[in-house]
Amino acid sequence: MTSFPDTEVLRYTAFSADPEGGNPAGVVLDAAGLDDAAMLAVAAELGYSETAFLTEELESGRAFTVRYFSPKGEVSFCGHATVATALALAEHRGRPGDLVFETRAGTVPVRVTRGDDGAYRATLTSVEPHTEDAAGEDVAEALAALDWPAADLDPAFPPRIAYAGARHLVLAAATRERLARLSYDFERLAALMRRLDLTTVQLVWREDATTFHVRDPFPVGGVVEDPATGAAAAAFGAYARELGLVPDSSVLTLHQGDDMGRPGVLTVELRAGDPRIRVGGTGARIPDGKTGGAHA
Repeated sequence: MTSFPDTEVLRYTAFSADPEGGNPAGVVLDAAGLDDAAMLAVAAELGYSETAFLTEELESGRAFTVRYFSPKGEVSFCGHATVATALALAEHRGRPGDLVFETRAGTVPVRVTRGDDGAYRATLTSVEPHTEDAAGEDVAEALAALDWPAADLDPAFPPRIAYAGARHLVLAAATRERLARLSYDFERLAALMRRLDLTTVQLVWREDATTFHVRDPFPVGGVVEDPATGAAAAAFGAYARELGLVPDSSVLTLHQGDDMGRPGVLTVELRAGDPRIRVGGTGARIPDGKTGGAHA
């Protein structure tokens, strides 16, 4: 329960049907009366990596202005909170189907479907993505903060900054063991990320042609690690396609949160002729009395 008695904060996990898996997010379906300071205070008190706030209904319950706050400040776009919000609208407002979210990063369509088992699934379509080279000295600083030797990187995956609503530095580990060992200098990595305007560092290991394991340090949000990161998944899909690491039409499976004890699965779809990336997954309401595994 928050200290804002007039503000209903729903809690959902995204990218897992188990409330103990995936990435928990706060969702405020009616935030029209909240100013920036109040939204930040709600997000900080909840302690999840992000909380989404629907600040305006634009079109008969199908289009909304959405803002996202970490415990430290506003972020331009958040994939897992987008999925959580769409699922909350389906369950609490009876609005599955097609939705449109107007975000600081741009317009994000979301489709909510219901399976034969009655469970909802949400798929977002990113803004148009792009990638850019990462400067050698910035990569070296990131590796120093992570305490990763350069020799532990996979040479098939060159470091890049990828964007699909938020900026992420993509670094690929050569082995699953390297990815599993994550203990980094929080303040040093945060300083680099603030300078480069990064939301997370997307750490990746390739299991097979279309299956990847990922981890996302998020010190700029006041969180050591994000359990399942939809915006980074979209950015990675753009990165992998642009570098020819996967076909133009592909469905990728990203496993995230396993090393944190919060396993989740993100489905990343690439379509030939459409630069946008689709990221989908299941979700679950976090019952009252459960923490949802906040990692502030």
